[in-house]
Amino acid sequence: MKRRIRLMFVLAIAGIITVFYGCTNSSNSLSVYETELKVMTFNIRYGTANDGENNWEFRKDMVMELIRENNPDILSLQEALDFQISEILDELPGYSFIGVGRDDGKNKGEFSAILFAKDRFIVDTTETFWFSDTPNIAGSITWEGSLPRICSWGLLFDKFSKRSLYVYNVHFDHQSQVSREKSAEMLIKKIQSGKNSLPVILTGDFNCGENNPAIQKIISSGLNDTYRKLFTPEQDEGTFNNFKGDRSGEKIDYIFVNGIFEIISAKIDYTNKEGKYPSDHFPVTAIVKYK
Repeated sequence: MKRRIRLMFVLAIAGIITVFYGCTNSSNSLSVYETELKVMTFNIRYGTANDGENNWEFRKDMVMELIRENNPDILSLQEALDFQISEILDELPGYSFIGVGRDDGKNKGEFSAILFAKDRFIVDTTETFWFSDTPNIAGSITWEGSLPRICSWGLLFDKFSKRSLYVYNVHFDHQSQVSREKSAEMLIKKIQSGKNSLPVILTGDFNCGENNPAIQKIISSGLNDTYRKLFTPEQDEGTFNNFKGDRSGEKIDYIFVNGIFEIISAKIDYTNKEGKYPSDHFPVTAIVKYK
């Protein structure tokens, strides 16, 4: 009798441990699902460029496939024209987007669009401003800039984690260093004007390398380069490839986050098909986790 009671007691304890262990594992898995974000930034090259065999019509399927394979929660695009965004959304209907064309503040010109998973995020606030002395005037150019340059941003609510976060997406000038530095200063002020208790993601094609004063200003403001936080500098980390797979230049495409995120992984994606590349930039990805 005592032996039977003792056996029943042992089995009961084992059952409790099994249930507890299973619940703990399930909880941890759910926690990761709720708190991790995959971010991708991708200059997809504007779709009306006369690039011959690299024209948009010949490479758009590669772009779609690469996005689908990475499956980002947040996808920031640069140089995206209105029709390119429409084609991406038609092919990948799980996304919605925020952003405007830089020429008129509506549909004309390149977007710095932020695509986001519709099942995960709700847009609270969104805005676009121009990197110029008149940031609220669409198409405005100052600071020796060659073209209108913009930042589109959104305050998003993450339904999975029940948290709000800021996402900023930019495309800095490719010629004017004055514009790049002043753009960085304006951008930092804008980010700092938000709620400093919230997570921040900053993405974009900054058209300058890591030692450039514009990038150093951003880092000095307290934002972390997700890729560089995990990897020491090496040769051949360039992100502009000119459709040739060239890695010898500087890393000019970035994903930055503030200290409210833990950086889990980061990657420059060199995917190609028999030497054909989806864009003249390599996309950059990162997985980050709310702290």
